[in-house]
Amino acid sequence: MSDLQAILDSIHAELLPRLGEGKVADYIPELAKVDPNQFGMAIATVDGNVRSVGDADIPFSIQSISKVFMLTLALGKVGEGLWKRVGREPSGTAFNSIVQLEREEGIPRNPFINAGAIAVSDVVLSGYAPREAIGELLRFVRYVADDESITIDDKVARSETQTGYRNIALANFMRAYGNLDHPVEHVLGVYFHQCALSMSCEQLAKAGLYLAARGTNPITGHSVVSPKRARRINALMLTCGHYDGSGDFAYHVGLPGKSGVGGGILAVAPGIGSIAVWSPGLNKVGNSQLGAVALEMLAGRTGWSVFGD
Repeated sequence: MSDLQAILDSIHAELLPRLGEGKVADYIPELAKVDPNQFGMAIATVDGNVRSVGDADIPFSIQSISKVFMLTLALGKVGEGLWKRVGREPSGTAFNSIVQLEREEGIPRNPFINAGAIAVSDVVLSGYAPREAIGELLRFVRYVADDESITIDDKVARSETQTGYRNIALANFMRAYGNLDHPVEHVLGVYFHQCALSMSCEQLAKAGLYLAARGTNPITGHSVVSPKRARRINALMLTCGHYDGSGDFAYHVGLPGKSGVGGGILAVAPGIGSIAVWSPGLNKVGNSQLGAVALEMLAGRTGWSVFGD
């Protein structure tokens, strides 16, 4: 582990000439403004150390990475009953596809595509006003990251609310099939705000540590979920965390991971640590182009793949 910083430095140096590759998520106006020539990476290890390189201290919109934290909250609320409303299979289609949702009668394929995450938000909203549900998520993320400075970017949330027509369609579709309990505008209010969580790579790596350490945050000693639940969340991240690029990510990187269209990826090396990488330019399936390359380099140089070194 002593040469981990050297590995991070070498990855950063090799990727510097490629900064700006990919395309930022310009269909969300606030994200279209982000400078694509940025790259940060941080590793939080189970022994409590954090190592980072590049723009790892700059907050960015974590977008769909927030779905990991919302899934954790929803499982804490309703347990295995969640799977009556959301599947656990890879989608093989785009993250915002409506075709599959119609064919499967309003039951989203998994909790990480947009429809699945909207259903999960509906579960977390139960018993709360939308503002309270958003507050619950913010408290939880601050708790697992051990950082009270984490916030929600209201400009991004507003930008998504004003342009999220496809997500509005997905939510109405599920409501028509009886798979949303709350008013669509309330559920989407929660969903758009969760996606607007703003975190740096360092904060995100620390927030994901409970998934690397059998459900317990090793820095604070706080038990977050059971070892069994941590293992199952990791399994879903491995098979579904990169939408229709999940198989390719598993093939090249071999770690549970969750991407977001803000250019971030949270990856988990069970028993070792949590890794966050950020590079705003996306590939054709909506995952960080250089982020995925950086994680492939890291897995290759450390032997951290869950499939062996």
